[in-house]
Amino acid sequence: MDFELTEDQRLLQDVFRRFCSERVVPRAAEFEEAREFPRELFMELAELGFFGLRYPESLGGSGLDFLSYCLAISEIARGSLSLAAAAAMQSLMGTHFLHAFGNQTIRESLLRPAIAGRKIGTICITEPDAGSDLSAISTSATKVDGGYRLSGQKTWITSAPLADFFTVFARTGEEKQLTIFLVEKGFPGLVVGRGIEKMGTRASPNSEVFLEDCFVPDDHRLGEEGQGESGLRAILDEVRVMTGALAIGVARAALDEALQYAAERKQFGRPINRFQAIQMKLADMGTDLEAATHLVHYAAWLKDNDKPVRREAAMAKLFASERATAICDKATRILGSYGYAKEFSAERYFRDIRFTLYGGGTNEILRLLIAREMSG
Repeated sequence: MDFELTEDQRLLQDVFRRFCSERVVPRAAEFEEAREFPRELFMELAELGFFGLRYPESLGGSGLDFLSYCLAISEIARGSLSLAAAAAMQSLMGTHFLHAFGNQTIRESLLRPAIAGRKIGTICITEPDAGSDLSAISTSATKVDGGYRLSGQKTWITSAPLADFFTVFARTGEEKQLTIFLVEKGFPGLVVGRGIEKMGTRASPNSEVFLEDCFVPDDHRLGEEGQGESGLRAILDEVRVMTGALAIGVARAALDEALQYAAERKQFGRPINRFQAIQMKLADMGTDLEAATHLVHYAAWLKDNDKPVRREAAMAKLFASERATAICDKATRILGSYGYAKEFSAERYFRDIRFTLYGGGTNEILRLLIAREMSG
């Protein structure tokens, strides 16, 4: 496999790197502290074409490869993981099934506006008693004349207070198989509940969602009955690699701040980057980031080339999120007491990065998956 990026990929990466440095970094702490969704920056991402990178030109997208998408989302995460989390939901999980299974009306009325940033979408899978265990999902969809009635509770739903449409996983039929439904804002019985206060990514809202005998018409079932689990597994590899890409973006930001601080901070008459204790931390951080980046890019390349990627996607997410968490921790240690202060971004990176440990599947579950894949 050739790890050399193409000229087009480098140009795309540079576009989002400049956007991050010029537009996101100067304001990230401000909207994070205010717990305010950065709608203006979200719309600027739409103008840059980010939400449509994976989708065909016929729908207003760019039809680019998955590695290009990962390069872009890493740069967004370098500036703000809150913005990147909302952007990832909009461009991947929240819209994927509309493209995969939606009819032409749905694609034109919801997917195309979502690619342009005019509508916001999200996905509803997690429940209070169902996280990694999909078999524990209890939200039900009962067939009635002209559609279905959905009843259940979802939680940890990204962008729920802002969303115009929700992709909901519910159980149907006597065999209680997972089926995918499209629920639009304003449907009677759809209730967005309380927001969830979090340690990090505070500018990306998460809420509970209730479905109280919510009627969904037949043409808003996405795919066939019972197709939900197979449909979800079809994008899980992308979700995991994307989460790894988020992690390396935050880790890059933490390492950059640590390098700058270590070069400027003086103790005992010289910059602290001259001391071996600091040099060892920086060397470990740089090595971990390089290894994680290669693993994420390799998994994205496998996906682009239609090669088996389940194990490598899990490895990429596992390794990148764990090593990025360690990098952010080391950054706060290099900054000393300033790593504990909000005036430096290292404190925010330290809190935000933990999001990647859980998103895309917990690392404990991924370790089990990797072991099974290795054992055959």
